[in-house]
Amino acid sequence: MRIETDAIGTKEVPSSAYYGIHALRAKENFNVTSETIDPELIDGLAIIKKAAASVNRKDGSLSKEKAAAIRRACDEVLERKLDHAFIVPSIQGSAGTSINMNANEVIANRAIELLGGEKGSYSIIHPNDDVNRGQSTNDTFPSAGKLALLRLSRQLTLEIDRFIDSLDQKASELKDIVKIGRTQLQDALPTTVGDTFKAYAAAAGRNLDEINHSRHGLKTLNLGGTAIGTSVNASEYYVRHIVPEVSKLFGEELSQADNLIDATQNVDAFVRLSHAYKLFAVTLSKMASDLRLLSSGPQFGFNELFLPKKQAGSSIMPGKVNPVIPELVNQVAFQIMGYDTTITLAAEAGQLELNAFEPIIVRNLIVTSRLLSKTLVTFRINCINGIEANRPRCTDEANHCAILATALTPYIGYSKTCTLVKESLQTGTPIQTLAGQLPDVPESVLKLLDPKNLIHVYENKPVYTH
Repeated sequence: MRIETDAIGTKEVPSSAYYGIHALRAKENFNVTSETIDPELIDGLAIIKKAAASVNRKDGSLSKEKAAAIRRACDEVLERKLDHAFIVPSIQGSAGTSINMNANEVIANRAIELLGGEKGSYSIIHPNDDVNRGQSTNDTFPSAGKLALLRLSRQLTLEIDRFIDSLDQKASELKDIVKIGRTQLQDALPTTVGDTFKAYAAAAGRNLDEINHSRHGLKTLNLGGTAIGTSVNASEYYVRHIVPEVSKLFGEELSQADNLIDATQNVDAFVRLSHAYKLFAVTLSKMASDLRLLSSGPQFGFNELFLPKKQAGSSIMPGKVNPVIPELVNQVAFQIMGYDTTITLAAEAGQLELNAFEPIIVRNLIVTSRLLSKTLVTFRINCINGIEANRPRCTDEANHCAILATALTPYIGYSKTCTLVKESLQTGTPIQTLAGQLPDVPESVLKLLDPKNLIHVYENKPVYTH
């Protein structure tokens, strides 16, 4: 064991540990979850620490040897060689200080080893004085969170693109299958199965645009602002060059906030991304609920779609198969909506010059990003790609729906058409038959009662006069 000291006192730390006293205290204090720091967030911190070492070396505030050792240690963090040393729980107090300190300690202790020293020999390289030079948790943690979310959201947008492609492909496959539409779960005018999926693709595409727009807010960092945005303890050279250096290492163009005080205390960029994620979750959940309804049965439900059969659906009812993938999607969506509520409350609760609740905000957004990406993969592969339509049922329902009479209202009026619909429903006589018995209804109008002629009306409908 080695003895380390902080403002609270002294504490024993395992001699082999790359973490130090601050991370160990945090692990003990916040022992409410076994979930530790996400690897992407660790990467974000390592990129910032590596960039800071370079900038501090160039302005002369860090020696060449120290800067080189810190940069090498950061590279090892990025290579996942030191993941085990990040022990701080993901949910914690103190605005991310413990996560930042954990990173400082790990990088410092590995850099000390690289220079031939023993872990804990902070006179060689100090976690705060050297690794954290020019920084505060209040600018490094949210910036690292943004880097993590930029990467994860980029991966998510790729999955959304693949998902939309699958919806478009399904729309093309099923474009000729006419079915009855429904409003408020009651019979309505006809549509096609293909148009149903085309509408899903359009909604997902609109959500993708919103997510891409929200990503831009993540590219503005408050690095250089230090504690409250006033740049105390950061050199002028550091303030001007830290974001360009991070951009270079990260591989994406980033910018420094025009108002560092504003950017340090407000987290609207995170809230905007969370809302975009929630919107997409709402779309996915509505889609999943539709699929559950349209595939319900198979004997006494809608039974218009056949979903891929993935597993037994009951421990007591043999042969029962449930729509497990859409059910999964619904539950993920519910969880994401809950995360968004938490993020909204946490953002509103920020006080004065800093939001103390950034850890839960960043954590929820990271989890949401990963949840959505993985859910889209299983939704696409295990459900969407294998959906088939029950053509005979769809066709039969569309041909026998009394609401087809809606097409007659411009010619015989709403009241007469309503009477016709009632008679059809009461007697079971097809609406086409009843309409054919009406006097003075031309054949061209009766043709409108073919469901195919009520789909994409302005593409198919000839010009009628009356």
